Amino acid sequence: MKKDLRRVLGVIALSSVVLTACTTIPSNSTPQALRSFAPAASGVEDEAPEPNQAPDLLLRDFFRQAVKPKQRHQPARQYLTAEAAKTWDSQAGTLVLDRIDINSKPGASAQGMTFTVRGPVIGSIGVGGVYQPEHGLYEATIDLVKQDGQWRISNLPPGVVVEHTELRNNYQPYSLYFMDPSDSSLVADRRWVYTGNSSLNTALLSLLVEGPQDVLAPGVKTYVPQGATFSGFNDGVYSFAGFGDLSAEGRYRFAAQVVWTLAKAGVPGPYRIEIDDTPIIEESEYLTIEQVADYNPGASAVAASPLYVLAGGKIMKVEEDHTVPIAGSFSQAGNIDSADFDAGSGVVAAVQSTGEGEDRKARLLVAKDEEAAREALESKTISHPTFEIAGTSLWTVLDGKKVVRVARSTTSGELSQTEVDSSELEGLDGLISVLQLSPTGVRCAFIINGRVYMATVERPSAGHRKLTKVREIAPAIAGTALTVEWKPDGSLLVGTSTAETPVWQVQTDGSALTPLPSGNVTAPVVAISASPSTIYITDSRALLQLPTNTTGVAFWREVPALQGQRAAPVVAK
Repeated sequence: MKKDLRRVLGVIALSSVVLTACTTIPSNSTPQALRSFAPAASGVEDEAPEPNQAPDLLLRDFFRQAVKPKQRHQPARQYLTAEAAKTWDSQAGTLVLDRIDINSKPGASAQGMTFTVRGPVIGSIGVGGVYQPEHGLYEATIDLVKQDGQWRISNLPPGVVVEHTELRNNYQPYSLYFMDPSDSSLVADRRWVYTGNSSLNTALLSLLVEGPQDVLAPGVKTYVPQGATFSGFNDGVYSFAGFGDLSAEGRYRFAAQVVWTLAKAGVPGPYRIEIDDTPIIEESEYLTIEQVADYNPGASAVAASPLYVLAGGKIMKVEEDHTVPIAGSFSQAGNIDSADFDAGSGVVAAVQSTGEGEDRKARLLVAKDEEAAREALESKTISHPTFEIAGTSLWTVLDGKKVVRVARSTTSGELSQTEVDSSELEGLDGLISVLQLSPTGVRCAFIINGRVYMATVERPSAGHRKLTKVREIAPAIAGTALTVEWKPDGSLLVGTSTAETPVWQVQTDGSALTPLPSGNVTAPVVAISASPSTIYITDSRALLQLPTNTTGVAFWREVPALQGQRAAPVVAK
């Protein structure tokens, strides 16, 4: 953090920009390869300033044009004097502001004016279209002069500043896909791509070959060798070069990366893909999503997800309009504080409290199907357990400090535990109240002092895990978060203590923070879970549900099987 602050202060000294809090400015703002600066080309003239435009309106139009990256922001350079157009460093970074406020300064004349530009910073766009949530205040001074009867900008700070609405109007988020470390699933890497780019397919594959973004890289893998390139899309063929002797398994997995990156972006198939002038998969000139269905990143969004609840310290399964005790060793267990279910493996993990007052403790119990539950560990407090992909291991937090991974032998059922390296969290003040792994197990969301953080799960060696690339993902709701859960689509749901906006949905890159309907929700929201079709929450009064495809004004309904009861939802995944 100190290093980032020094870098920001350096920018302030050079550009007369004031940026408070811990906001950082990326070294390059382009989400695609851009040509060197050149005179206006066809189509750019249509974006030129209006004749005889008032200086404040010209400045606002400049910010609207600055979001367009083509030809090193040539549309925006038309609003500058000739000298300023040559010297403006538009590649110094792109800050996203919630709004842009413009006020003139005293001392204006018929030939010159100075404006102060301010606005709340909510994010930045970096190399490769990577969005980073930020929180701070932008302030800069911009000079305008009248040349040949027209107002033009003569002095401005380096970098680009855009309003959030203009970002959404000119860029779209797309996902690149990389392999998780076990080669069992694809992990989405969200990028923002300029909509003025006529070749979306080539833009995405160029980014795919360059590799995952920095914060995700420690947790994923790609089958692109060092030095390999995307040669382009010619005569209906996606051509790649420099892959050497990539194995058949590697070719298949890279084919899955390419096919699903294109398919999820709406690029129609089938796809003809070649590596070093040969079909990527032998005897398959064209590929469809059916041929790489094993790696469908949306499979979890259509899978069956049974609903369980915790009510009165017991675990119950919800079946239409009634509940039934769960099968197995937890059927009679009481004093259950939290639980998680892995639908694929049938493994259940539950935290059971024992004792009273100062003697109160918690223990983590794990069982599969009809097996007797085994005690994995005991501590003063144990957080809600969360499963890795495939259900062979789970994570929890002891006493708000120690992150532990419990592995279960698939043959004997024996349990073993190791501590997760969470050293990069040491600078965060407070205890971990909630921790949840993403559906792929590559990302981890957690709450400390009401703030929502995300980290990437790195695997330094077999059986060992590390939380790295820690960042606050929703600074706008800092201090209010009580619970967090992953949706099957990879976004986050956050329950808060705020009456006006008790439930939020957050994108993994922090670029969108969307309040869910709140008309009949009574804060605080203390539990939350989600299936592909339904979101479940526990507010101060009841267990409520809301369809995920809700649009416009909507109301949460009580879960029919739990009407009149307060219970916590647990969706098996």
